[in-house]
Amino acid sequence: MEMTIQASEEQVRKSKSAKLILLFAMVSMTMMFAGLTSAFVVSKSRADWLTNFQIPTAFYISTAIIIGCSVTFYLAKKAIEKGNRSATTGFLLGTFALGVLFVIFQFRGFGQIIESGYYMTGQGSSITTTFLYVIALMHLLHLAGGLISLLIIIYNHFKQKYNPTQTLGIELGAMYWHFLDLLWVLLFLFLYFFK
Repeated sequence: MEMTIQASEEQVRKSKSAKLILLFAMVSMTMMFAGLTSAFVVSKSRADWLTNFQIPTAFYISTAIIIGCSVTFYLAKKAIEKGNRSATTGFLLGTFALGVLFVIFQFRGFGQIIESGYYMTGQGSSITTTFLYVIALMHLLHLAGGLISLLIIIYNHFKQKYNPTQTLGIELGAMYWHFLDLLWVLLFLFLYFFK
């Protein structure tokens, strides 16, 4: 009985520590994007700022897709808490597929920007599109970390490391994905209203 209590207390401590580390990482990412968006706002006063630039339609689609990622990850967490392994598998794989689809549509959006005659660097570039590229690419970099962590979660799920009493990996993954999703939605709204 005492061993069970000690194991449970150790699991709670491990969970709190892991969540705190993830929270610090998310705060630092938020500060980085706050710096980028602040520079974006300050740069709007430049004479070469594009005032008629339109956000690519692929970015609208990718925004809907990433919201879907949050929904499927939430459902995966709820399914494992109920002990429904097959539903958890489906929702985790669905989240991964949506994450990959988000990346595809982000690159389609970059293609649409280039088709409009705007580039990140060089003669056809502008400070407006350079900021857009940097913000979107930095988010994609963090999303790549999310996809890698999701693959690890899926692997651990197939190894049956998660159950209704042990959901830490899925919880951490869900926290990070919800953060990435919220971050992109806020960045998209920022770019839409402050372009």
